[in-house]
Amino acid sequence: MESKTLFAKTPPLKLFFIASFPGAVSMLASALYQLLDGMLVGQILGETSFAALNLAMPFVIINFALADLIGVGSSVPIAMNLGKKKDEEANNIFSCACLLIVGTGLAIGAVLFAAAPVLMRLMGAEGVLLAEAVSYMRVYALCSPVTTIVFAMDNYLRICGKIRFSMFLNILMSAMIAGLEFTFLRFLRFGIWGAALATCIGMATCALIALFRFTRGRLQLRFCRPRFSLAMIRRIVSCGSPNFLNNIAGRITSILMNTILLRVGGQSAVSVYGILMYVEGFIQPLLYGMCDSLQPAVSFNWGAGDRKRVSAIERCCFSASAIVSLLSSAVIFFLPGVLAGVFVGNGAPEYFAMAVTALRFFALTYLTRWFSFAVQSYMLAVENPLGASVISLSFALIFPVLLIAALWPLGLTGIWMNFAGTSLLTGLLAGFILLRFQRNSRKAMYCSTDSN
Repeated sequence: MESKTLFAKTPPLKLFFIASFPGAVSMLASALYQLLDGMLVGQILGETSFAALNLAMPFVIINFALADLIGVGSSVPIAMNLGKKKDEEANNIFSCACLLIVGTGLAIGAVLFAAAPVLMRLMGAEGVLLAEAVSYMRVYALCSPVTTIVFAMDNYLRICGKIRFSMFLNILMSAMIAGLEFTFLRFLRFGIWGAALATCIGMATCALIALFRFTRGRLQLRFCRPRFSLAMIRRIVSCGSPNFLNNIAGRITSILMNTILLRVGGQSAVSVYGILMYVEGFIQPLLYGMCDSLQPAVSFNWGAGDRKRVSAIERCCFSASAIVSLLSSAVIFFLPGVLAGVFVGNGAPEYFAMAVTALRFFALTYLTRWFSFAVQSYMLAVENPLGASVISLSFALIFPVLLIAALWPLGLTGIWMNFAGTSLLTGLLAGFILLRFQRNSRKAMYCSTDSN
């Protein structure tokens, strides 16, 4: 379906199911390879390799976060320009963004490859743990120029209305990564670097398939001779900064948590924290997939000035996010042993018990997480990056660090409680930001009406 017809004419509830269901499935498929990555490494290579993966992963995600900054940051102005019928400007932003992502991947990949040993030593890794963490990170660094663009392609395909194609491409990527990783680790007996190589091959393949669709010239977005400008780059950075800050701040928090856990609870505590991150990595893409898949429609209609349609779309987004989040909370709380067993395998009973306790505390996070997540997505879609950035930074860094200090006397229990406390505080903050934004928007609309 043509994106303009889809975003502007389709009834909001129908649009939600057309866009959000494939979007959620697409993001879930993308997240599935991360879950399988942890499962295969933990079950086949053991606890040390699983801990090495979790030590290196924050830096891998930082690398992808820079590409996401450009991909998400360009998607909002692209969709708004399409809503204003400025197709030529949309195509220029699209072309420039693709070049920026490849260039950024090359530069950051080179830095991470060279700095990997120093970074892992600073986190306290030694011996086998150090060697495995470095080899895992360096494979991602080498492949960075051809892998980091894959998630931006997902955004651009949805803007063009190719939501199902994007979904099938993500499913293909997950299936390819899972098959390659199982083959590399189980049959070829590769080390942890084989897990990273499998992921990079799958990502690069799907990125090239997506790029080929755009080179054919049949989609609404087309490559053109890029015309860079400082104003365009500032707008991309401004719109992409909330997601970027969330990713970077979240990884800084993860690095801090891993460093503390390695010293307070040892390798087992780091592995348990990794389990929590993998569970989050399964739920968050569902929330992100639903909200993010509707962002092009919200931005399009906001650019076209149709505020009622924007409100109707967002009501669907908030309701669905609440349902998914609350169901996730119930599953984690009542089935922690099942979830822990997926990663722990034949680990020590103390390790298993620690994981079960941590998961029960972690389940409380999703009683409130849905609200701040939906508000942040809405702020980003209507080009209010300041509000979205405040929410993302508070959730990813400010509140977690404050609660580390406040709950320090509780030891490991305080760290496991950190997630739920952070989610509650961020939800209250998001409510304040949403009410203030709505009040200011109404005032602006009344002033505009009076002046006319």
